[in-house]
Amino acid sequence: MNKAVFIDKDGTLIKNVPYNVDLERIALENRVVEALSMLQQNDYLLIVVSNQGGIAKGYFNEKQLMKANAHLAGLLAASDVFIDAFYYCPHHPDGVIADFAKKCNCRKPAPGMLLQASQELQIDLKNSWMIGDNLNDVEAGHLAGCKSVLYDVGNETEWVMNRFRKPDYKTSNLLKAAAMICEVKYENIEEHEPAPESL
Repeated sequence: MNKAVFIDKDGTLIKNVPYNVDLERIALENRVVEALSMLQQNDYLLIVVSNQGGIAKGYFNEKQLMKANAHLAGLLAASDVFIDAFYYCPHHPDGVIADFAKKCNCRKPAPGMLLQASQELQIDLKNSWMIGDNLNDVEAGHLAGCKSVLYDVGNETEWVMNRFRKPDYKTSNLLKAAAMICEVKYENIEEHEPAPESL
């Protein structure tokens, strides 16, 4: 069985630009490369699980989303970080595209995407984690049987709580989250962002 870290995309892996599939506006969140590299080196599968209700709402289509996901994968691969799988939910109960305008068991906080990945990739959910920037991510992780990290950068605004929505760990630093998951002492990691290379 494999262990995995399930990661939300918009607002966690990349800057939160609502309903964005414009490649020029896709930018990695702080410390993403370092965090994912650490997880990868510690034998965690890296699996993106993302609500993409913009498909149901007609803002973009699946082909555009796949192109955006490929672009994101390329940005990470340039730093030797490799996403093992992308899962997305195209549904939304208020959608206008008939095929996708419905309630489902894959839109977070439902755990459907994580459960599907666990079956297809032989994942041990009890030894896996979910990282995301709102409590729907936390709840999805817990409902699937994972532990959870809330990437707390202000994107959760409602704070509606139940017993599944209490994160196991909360941080505004993705590298710190990775260090906790991998049981590495964060004090041994450089605290500041690496300085950009001079031209």
